[in-house]
Amino acid sequence: MEKKTVTIDPVTRIEGHGKITLQLDEKGHVTRARFHVTDFRGFEKLCEQRPFWEMPDITSRICGICPVSHMLASAKAGDAILGVHIPPTAHKLRRLIHWAQLVQSHALSFFHLSAPDLLLGMESDPQERNILGLVSRYPEVAKDGIRLRQVGQEIIRVLGGKSVHPSWAVPGGVRAPLEPGKLESLQALIPQAIDITERTLELYREKIEGFSGEIEHYGDFSSLYMGLVSPGGELEHYDGVLRVMDGGGKILEKGAPPENYRDIFSEGVESWSFLKFPYYKPLGPQEGLYRVGPLARLNVCDRAGTPRADRVLEEFRRWQKNGRPVSGSFHMHEARLIEILFCLEKISETLSDAHITGTHVRSHAGVNARAGVGVIEAPRGTLFHDYHVDDEGLVQEVNLVVASGHNNLAMNRTILQIARAFGNGSEITEGFLNRMEHGIRIYDPCLSCSTHVVGRHASRVELLGPSGGLLRSFEIL
Repeated sequence: MEKKTVTIDPVTRIEGHGKITLQLDEKGHVTRARFHVTDFRGFEKLCEQRPFWEMPDITSRICGICPVSHMLASAKAGDAILGVHIPPTAHKLRRLIHWAQLVQSHALSFFHLSAPDLLLGMESDPQERNILGLVSRYPEVAKDGIRLRQVGQEIIRVLGGKSVHPSWAVPGGVRAPLEPGKLESLQALIPQAIDITERTLELYREKIEGFSGEIEHYGDFSSLYMGLVSPGGELEHYDGVLRVMDGGGKILEKGAPPENYRDIFSEGVESWSFLKFPYYKPLGPQEGLYRVGPLARLNVCDRAGTPRADRVLEEFRRWQKNGRPVSGSFHMHEARLIEILFCLEKISETLSDAHITGTHVRSHAGVNARAGVGVIEAPRGTLFHDYHVDDEGLVQEVNLVVASGHNNLAMNRTILQIARAFGNGSEITEGFLNRMEHGIRIYDPCLSCSTHVVGRHASRVELLGPSGGLLRSFEIL
């Protein structure tokens, strides 16, 4: 038997375009697995020579799923260039819209992209294993997913003027306050959303008993974890300090200032992917693999900081075989639900703040610093916007470290682990291909604007000989 290369193109039910290649040896054993990100958009270059004031609007167009995260990270970089503290009400409003962003994005990931696998089965009929099949088999779950995402989007719409690409956060604050007449309607959204989240957590915990094999092989390896925490060690999404933890629970970076991120990690590049490969700088590219996102955030924080989320987080950690940190990436599904619950509690708390409808929401200044770094916890992980400007505020250099990039090394190791656990080399089944794709879905990568394949789709598989010649190709619908 000669060597083969198996190509899965496209990887479906993710946000953006990517493919997987597997290299098999003469005995059919997987020797290499790669996740190739095939999108290239060049935002760092096209932002050069633009006024930094425009950057929140421009960079929010990077993604149609998490535009709020880019808008806020950009605005925070602008705050640093202005050298101002934004008004307290603007600070609360930015937090509010960001928690809403996390709710709607996590709901999309869990209910629309991953629930078909989790509820219908990894090897179920691919004609039904999609959001339409979920609607048919689990209509109430599908409705809950739509409703939960709607809650997040409605809060974004009310604050930002529209639910996708709002033009609202600016350097120095936000453009407009929350109108008092809309406060009550937003408060009314939260109780139902909390109910949905809690019953979905119960359903997930019932179903997860059937995924012991996946839990063991879907990204279950020792690594580092990075995320923001509050100065008191609580779960944080908007401000705070960077914490890095190793696979044994030892804190390597207790509270690094986010603007010093270049001292913490470096970015590697490979010729076969447009997505960079960040790693923890003190340990190098091999030992410095780390993970970010909902599971990493729950690992690095000491507690969530809200009653319901603290309760379910304590249960989550107690049920794990090794406690904290939780090493299996499959648990990111549950981590997203825990974060949704946390965000809803924080939204409810913030909407009850007496000053939330205050009208002083913007600080004004000129260019007081030639560089600014904005950091935020996007749904998929830590997001950095780093701008250098001239005296007129024109952008000279941009560095964007996107959340999904941090997980790039981990995603590649995960699909190798899955391929070796579930592939036998002699037969390539549709179920095996879907398991490989789900290994990427657990990280919910956002590779460009939101591009999805729903319903009937084809994965093209090609077998190549040692010389690169095509031996066989077929499509699995």
